[in-house]
Amino acid sequence: MPQTPHTEQHFTAGEVVRDIVIGVSDGLTVPFALAAGLSGAVSSTHIVVTAGLAEVAAGSIAMGLGGYLAAKSDEEHYASELKREQRELREKPGAEMSEVMEIFQSYGLPREQSEHFAQRLLQNPRASVDFMMRFELGLEKPAPQRALKSAFTIAGSYIAGGLIPLSPYILINNAKTALVISVVITNVALTIFGYIKGRFTGARPFRSAFQTVITGGLAAAAAFFIAKSIS
Repeated sequence: MPQTPHTEQHFTAGEVVRDIVIGVSDGLTVPFALAAGLSGAVSSTHIVVTAGLAEVAAGSIAMGLGGYLAAKSDEEHYASELKREQRELREKPGAEMSEVMEIFQSYGLPREQSEHFAQRLLQNPRASVDFMMRFELGLEKPAPQRALKSAFTIAGSYIAGGLIPLSPYILINNAKTALVISVVITNVALTIFGYIKGRFTGARPFRSAFQTVITGGLAAAAAFFIAKSIS
């Protein structure tokens, strides 16, 4: 009887999704909170739009730079550990042999089989180093140009998210009216974004949507009432 080939579908764009989540979530909440806070103090949308766009520009640059530096740090850390493993394999083959055996045994292999597989593995220095990087240190080789991709992804996502709560202030002259519309569309955007984020990350979509809305709402409410009390 013919069998249907088994195919596994795994989500492999985790780093890109993480960058988008970081950029969009901050882009939605920070300019939203800023606009709401200014709306509690001023009636002109010109000030809100000017301050909001300045924040989006500065925030996207700062977030993008942060993503770049974080990715570069990961690359440098991986390169440093790679050199250390290569040196240890040359200078301390016996210790590396024991470490490889311990890893195999932690997966349930008996000592004899662990020793046999470790000996075979150590005959290939490159494979041995890759094995230790992944299973001893838990490090994956960073993707090429990861730092630049992370920077542009986070910055672009921040801009896209930040323009949503500011759009009513760009189109409407009255700050109070624009605030009401901004609250509605931003909460809709937060709900959709939280739901999609939950689907991609494996979390409960509705729970993720609820948490995202609550976080953005609390930040905006706090900014609004602080600015209102000061003014």
